[in-house]
Amino acid sequence: MTDSSRSDDELLRAHVDGDQYAFAELFQRHRDRLWAVAVRTLTDREEAADALQDALLSAHRAAARFRGDSAVTTWLHRIVVNACLDRARRRQAHPTVPLPDGTRTEPDRPVLAEPAAPSVDHDTALDVRQALSQLPEEQRAALILVDVQGYPVAEVAVILGVAEGTVKSRCARGRAKLAVVLGHLRARGGNPQSGGRVRTSTAQARTANVEEKK
Repeated sequence: MTDSSRSDDELLRAHVDGDQYAFAELFQRHRDRLWAVAVRTLTDREEAADALQDALLSAHRAAARFRGDSAVTTWLHRIVVNACLDRARRRQAHPTVPLPDGTRTEPDRPVLAEPAAPSVDHDTALDVRQALSQLPEEQRAALILVDVQGYPVAEVAVILGVAEGTVKSRCARGRAKLAVVLGHLRARGGNPQSGGRVRTSTAQARTANVEEKK
């Protein structure tokens, strides 16, 4: 039985004390945002699902060691991001096969066709997601958490386990690279070289009709 009135901390403590429903309720409460971070960090739904599963198993087992130094949701996000970065590094060690058109796929796996004639906002969001996938993992994770998910820099610093200045630096470098990759968006209005334009585009990746659902 679940009790939505319990706080995250209470649910985690209840899980540690043997409540068999508490952790599932905690996960369901934050599932959508954790999934969004995973799928956007890895840009692959299967990899994201595996990373999220790895992270939840880790959190389930490590709950008793949670010291309360941060919010429970921050702790969960940190575990998910670390699981994603671990998978991304392993994926680099076993790269997929590049196709002539630049698409990458695994051997013997069919390539899915892109949807035809998307709306401008949808098209922009897809462009941003593809551009994000070209960034180094650390920059991508910082940008997704700050610009796409909307977390404060201070909280992202805790999630990533780095200084706030490092988060700002990673975001700045990532935005600069996105501004170059997304230069074609100039035709859709605005100056893509500005940080504001890049942040607007990444916000569209969050609000346009491309929200990933597991």
